[in-house]
Amino acid sequence: MKLVHQINLAFGIALVLVLSVTGIIIHYVLLDHLIGAQRNDLKAMSAEMTATMQQGYTAMNSVAVKDYAMAVPITPSNLSVNAILTDSTGSILSVSPSTAYSIESSPSVDTGKMAKLQTATVQSIQNGTAKDFITVDNVTPQGKLTLYTPLSKIKTIEQALLKRLLIIFSTAGLVMLILSLFITKKFIEPLIQLRDELNKVKERRFADVSFVKAGGEIGSVAKSVFDMAGELNRFNHVQKQFFQNASHELKTPLMSISGYAEGIRDGVFEGENVRKGLDVIMSESARLKKLVTEMTLLAKLDSEEDVFKAEEICLQDLLTETVERMNPLLVKKGITLHTMYEDIGPVKLRADRDKLLQALLNVVSNAVRYAKHHIYIHVEIQNKHIVIRISDDGPGISETLLPYLFHRFVKGKDGESGLGLAISRAIVERSGGLIQAGNKRGGGAVISLDFPAVPGT
Repeated sequence: MKLVHQINLAFGIALVLVLSVTGIIIHYVLLDHLIGAQRNDLKAMSAEMTATMQQGYTAMNSVAVKDYAMAVPITPSNLSVNAILTDSTGSILSVSPSTAYSIESSPSVDTGKMAKLQTATVQSIQNGTAKDFITVDNVTPQGKLTLYTPLSKIKTIEQALLKRLLIIFSTAGLVMLILSLFITKKFIEPLIQLRDELNKVKERRFADVSFVKAGGEIGSVAKSVFDMAGELNRFNHVQKQFFQNASHELKTPLMSISGYAEGIRDGVFEGENVRKGLDVIMSESARLKKLVTEMTLLAKLDSEEDVFKAEEICLQDLLTETVERMNPLLVKKGITLHTMYEDIGPVKLRADRDKLLQALLNVVSNAVRYAKHHIYIHVEIQNKHIVIRISDDGPGISETLLPYLFHRFVKGKDGESGLGLAISRAIVERSGGLIQAGNKRGGGAVISLDFPAVPGT
């Protein structure tokens, strides 16, 4: 069953249940209200009749009381209300109207038998055992005045009102059902469009995915799908570019190795040139090996979990080792490296020590490549995060290169393979950190690494 039919069926069942429960509740509430209102009317009428009878009452013996009661009939102001007047012994003194019994008079009925039935009916009404009547009792000078009215009349009124209410509810329910069909259609249409866009993703047509306009959670999902398609499209483009660049980077040293090897084999190079050719072969082989090693490491960082073994490490010790490793290159190029810790104590973070050391070496060596005289490593704590800024006094990073600096095979003017900073980014992100690049106002590049500090740092 389609989702739209499921929603409409569920809404229809819920609507029927709600209307049914509402109808039952209204039935009992309305019936109780009408019975209560009728009982109050009977009480008011009984009080009025009792007061009238009190005014015409005079002191007399019990026989006279009975004669007086028969002489002064009781007549309720409401024709639907019946009255029974009894004396202190429970004997009927007067009934109004005279035919207001639960069993109507008939010429074919025996008078004595009819009297017995009437007496039994009156007694059941007075005792409250007659469930088909609403009764109100009031004490009078003659004895007791009982007003009663048939419950069937109240039920007739209640049922008439209930039918009208049910007609109104049914009409409202029909309108709501039509409205729900419209809303469901508007609700399902974005989902159908979203399904079509996901099929495009399935077919790897990421660039063809369109943004589905919708509100609420569906709109959020649609935006996520659109953003995901954009990321997949960019990733697909980067992958293609990666293979193109990788093939180019691998092809260049292979061509050099192949050319010099063939030249030596064919005797093109002689004497000292043979040695130079062998040096080129060795150099390009080393370059090729480094390139393959870096590509393999990047692939492992992206796909393998066990290649990264995190542990708590001391940042100061890690930076000290970084400076020691870079010192020969710094001395060779005449560059001074400055470390500043802002008077902070021992700082710990959680990462793979060897991998993070390699990331720092890649960043610092990149700074050495472009620095003129000085490189600065600045460490500080900000909002329970460790921020490491590595800056230099070189020409800085070009604005066109800056957005793609950490992409694979993206390199500057004097870059090597274009994988060093990409590896650094992969390692930093696997450590739960963030790496960013920019330029200082006074000139020179700055690369910042942001890591969450270990609790207690």
